[in-house]
Amino acid sequence: MSDPQVDPSGSTQQFRAFAQRNEPEAAPQKRSLTVPIAVAVAVVVVIALAAYLIL
Repeated sequence: MSDPQVDPSGSTQQFRAFAQRNEPEAAPQKRSLTVPIAVAVAVVVVIALAAYLIL
């Protein structure tokens, strides 16, 4: 059976304290434009190369 020395509501109280604590939300991460700019440059280079080879 259960141990008479252990308070069964202890873990419930600890969980409620954990669930109800107020923590500041994490700051939203700034989006980096490095990848989209690199992709755009690569697309322009491929299009320019294709246009050069076709003409």
